[in-house]
Amino acid sequence: MKQLGMLLAAVALAAAAWWWFTTEMPRRERERQAAAEAAAIQAERANALYRWRDDAGNLQVTEEPPKGRRYERISRAPQDGMAVDGAK
Repeated sequence: MKQLGMLLAAVALAAAAWWWFTTEMPRRERERQAAAEAAAIQAERANALYRWRDDAGNLQVTEEPPKGRRYERISRAPQDGMAVDGAK
């Protein structure tokens, strides 16, 4: 009788491990991946400035993009190195 109880416990443990590795682990990986993507988007937005021109043609640089206008997103972090344009 004791061996039957041990066998049932082993089968239950194997079933629980199977469920964990086929259901729970992929779900947690998807959650981690979604959180990492959201953090990357938030970090990119935190590092961005927006350059655009107002109605008078004046250049504006703001932390929020303007509504209803064309703008260019620029990075706050300077680029490494030095850019040389020989066409000018």
